[in-house]
Amino acid sequence: MAELHVELVAADRKVWSGEASLVVARTSSGDIGVMPGHQPLLGVLESGPVTIRTTGESGNGTVVAAVHGGFISFADNQLSLLAEVAELTDEIDVERAERALEDAKSQADDDAEKRADVRLRSVTAAR
Repeated sequence: MAELHVELVAADRKVWSGEASLVVARTSSGDIGVMPGHQPLLGVLESGPVTIRTTGESGNGTVVAAVHGGFISFADNQLSLLAEVAELTDEIDVERAERALEDAKSQADDDAEKRADVRLRSVTAAR
């Protein structure tokens, strides 16, 4: 099976690294799926879930992360997701994210509301 190497990096840490058969992310041009052999690309990441279909030593499965802004780059079967903020769904405290969403709605804080919503959608996508 063909694979691509994926690096998901946030401003403060490496979030995930491994082999994958498919990565789906939201860009400023819309959702994009990247598979081995994809044409080179450079794009702007929008806030949203990133889904990684893992292979190889990572095992066959799915990794989902909530990503907020950044860039996506692909060349020579190497995919880099450089995010301002990224967290794997197993790192997300659902109750805390739900409270943050309610607080943001009550305070009319669009940015905080969007971040909390992305975190909750990412957890839902991972199920």
